[in-house]
This record gives sequence, structure tokens and C-alpha cells, in this order.
Amino acid sequence: MTNQDIEIGRKNAVIAYITIFGVIIAFYLNNENKSAFASFHIRQALGLWLTFFALGYIMGLFDSWLVSSSLYLFFSVLFIFGFVNALNRKAQPVPLVGAIYQRIFSNLGQ
Repeated sequence: MTNQDIEIGRKNAVIAYITIFGVIIAFYLNNENKSAFASFHIRQALGLWLTFFALGYIMGLFDSWLVSSSLYLFFSVLFIFGFVNALNRKAQPVPLVGAIYQRIFSNLGQ
């Protein structure tokens, strides 16, 4: 990724982390001006949001504040990590699951 590519895609990368709708908006905005940096962060954010909703549904069945709060804490840390990387112009995957998201959504945004 070049500095020009990062500057072009930085706005879309940041938008991707703001709710699941941000991922959809960033995806369509990235289709106009393709950016590998934005595509990277769109894949990361999409994976985080889908995993959050899937695990949130499962964890909600336990009806325990301890389980729910640990899920929120875990994903808050991952979202903040990804968001800060997008702001700081870094294409670093989120810990534990980022590389998996890049493989799963490899055809997204190319």
C-alpha cells in the first residue's frame, strides 16, 4: 500500500468501524475509488461486527451480566484497536481474529 492509497482510503476505513451500517456505506464508497487500505479495514470491521452479533446472540442465552460484559469488553478492545489503526494509517489486523477475517473476506473489495 502506498501513502497515496492510504490517504484515499482512510476516510472509508474509519467509517467502516462505525456500526454495521458504516461497513455497508464504506463498502459502496470504496467501489468508486478502490483502495487496498480501505478494503483491508472494511474486511476487519465486517468480520468484527458479524462475530459480535453471532456471539452476542449466543451469549444472550446465558442471561448473565458477567458473560455479557466480558463479550462487550472483548469486542470494545478489538474495535478500538482497529479504529485507532485506521486513524493512524496502519494496516495491522486485529488480534486473534484479524487474519481469519482477511482470509474469509479475501474477495471482498478487490
